[in-house]
Formats: sequence, C-alpha cells, structure tokens
Amino acid sequence: MTSFDTPVHGGPDARGAVPHDFSTNANACGPCPPALAALQRADASRYPDPRYAALRESLARFHGVDAERIVIAASASEFIARITAAVAQQGGRTVWTAPHSYGDYLQSARAWGFEAAPPNEADLVWCCDPSSPLGQVQQGLQALVDALPAQCSCVLDLAYEPLRLEGALGLDTAQRDKVWQLWTPNKALGLTGIRAAYAIAPLHAAATSTRLVRLAPSWPVGAHGVALLDAWTRDAAQQWLQESLYTLRAWKRAQEALCTELGWTCVPSIANYFCARPDLPYAARAAALRDAGIQLRDTGSFGLPGHVRLGVLPPASQSALRRAWAAAAAASGLSRI
Repeated sequence: MTSFDTPVHGGPDARGAVPHDFSTNANACGPCPPALAALQRADASRYPDPRYAALRESLARFHGVDAERIVIAASASEFIARITAAVAQQGGRTVWTAPHSYGDYLQSARAWGFEAAPPNEADLVWCCDPSSPLGQVQQGLQALVDALPAQCSCVLDLAYEPLRLEGALGLDTAQRDKVWQLWTPNKALGLTGIRAAYAIAPLHAAATSTRLVRLAPSWPVGAHGVALLDAWTRDAAQQWLQESLYTLRAWKRAQEALCTELGWTCVPSIANYFCARPDLPYAARAAALRDAGIQLRDTGSFGLPGHVRLGVLPPASQSALRRAWAAAAAASGLSRI
C-alpha cells in the first residue's frame, strides 16, 4: 500500500491530542480571540444562506475582487477533491505537483486516473507558497504561471501565506488572476478544528466556477465555518494575526537552535514551520515520544523520507521536546546531550 492510498495527516491520532503537537502548522499563538468570540456567537440553530451571499461579499471586499469569483469550500482538502473532479469532467487527464507537496493533490488526481505531466503541458497544476512541508518560496513560480497553457487549471495553495515570516508572495496581480487562489484561514487563526475554506477564481474561469458550484453539496460550510471566514476579514483578527507573527519569529529562532543542539539538521524555511533531519531515526522513537506527549510529522508522505516537519510551538513545548528526545536517545545508548 502506498502512502497515497491512506491519507496521512498531522494532529490528533486515535488516542486523542497530545500536549505538545508539533505535527500541525496551526498558529501556536491561537486561538485568535476575535475569531473565537465570533464562533461563540454563531447561531447553530439555523442553516446558513445556501448561496453564502453576504459572506462572499465580505471575502470579495477583503481581497478586492468581484464576489462572483469567490467559491466557498468545506475545507482545502474538499476543494482539492472537487476541482480535480471538475477538471476531469472537462476532459483533463494530466497533473503536475512539486516534488515535495501535500499528498491530497496526488491522491485526488490518482482517484480520477490523472497521469503526471510537465507544468506547461498539464491540465491541472498544483502550487503552494510558502511550500509544504518545506516552508519555502516555490522556486520558479512566476515563470511557471506565465507559461501556463490556456486550458490549464492552476491552483495556488495559500494556506501558509498568512503565516509567512519572511518576504512576500512573488506574484503580481495579473499573475494571481491567472490561478485559483485557495485560502484556509483556520491555520492562521489557530482554529484548525473549524473546517472552512474558499477560493478566488481566475479571471475568465466562469465555466469551471459554475461546475464547482454544481459539484458542491448543499451547505458545504456550516454556521461556525461562516463565522470563522467572516471574522477572518475583520480588522480585529487581522491585527491579532500580524502581532502574532512577531512572537512566532522569536519562537522559531529558539526552536531551530534547539534542533541544532539536538544534533538535527534544519532545512531553511520562511514560514511558521520547518523540516529537519534528526540525528536518530524518528520512526523508531515516535511511540516513545507520543507517550511523552510529543508528536512530530514524519515527512515520508511528502516525498521527503528521513525528515520530520515541526510547527513552531511555545518555549514550554520546546523544552518538553528536548527532554523527550534526550530520554529516547539515552534509552538507545546514543545520547549526545
């Protein structure tokens, strides 16, 4: 069985959540207080508007686009599955993804029988900036977008754009208008348990947008998802997010220093997470770390074996990781600290 037959994700396992979960990339400063308050005020006794008219208007104003370009999705993964189906129904048969990327891209493509192709020949192209799992600028993104064939549907996954700790996205407005922009604010707001997302359609993509709407179930996002997405567009949540980035930068510097102290090799990153190659195999020690309340993300499913991905967590969690890894190493007779 390949890694794409059974989805692999971070977060809680069958035993529940751990106290120190490095395996997800949620904003560890969260949950965002204004967004959490909006969730608490949400009226769960009624259906949302099935057309999400007011929400789409709010999101459109936030991004400076027409509301007709906003497509609501139950989650990023749901949108990945739905747009893959839409492209397949339109005759698409080929896909391109970066060498190390989110497994759901290929899983959905394989479910529809897509075959790999170069980006300038593919019917469906997946980009991500900052990338996952590496948290880096996607090299060659501007040239890739400029070279897209007319029939290609290119999705730019912007899940981690709000958590970029260095630099800025290197696409201008015209380049953004050529791609589907997929946004999942729950990570940035520290509220990943609320499943809600949206995409901004490219210009001149009305046919695919219509197909995506027809493929959607009724009410893909419930009242709490609506509240989250609406709060995302408000000044209070955006101000909190910007302030949280200062804290995350400091925590990240400390966490990278910790990994270096442990003898791990850190991979450069511009986001609130990074990959590292441990000095000792992680898989053999995952169970012991789990018992100690620590969870990391093995990146084998991303096509990056021998590494782990770590979301940036507060100092107390970093100290717990140091103790747990040292204990695991000592038990193996290979302690270095």
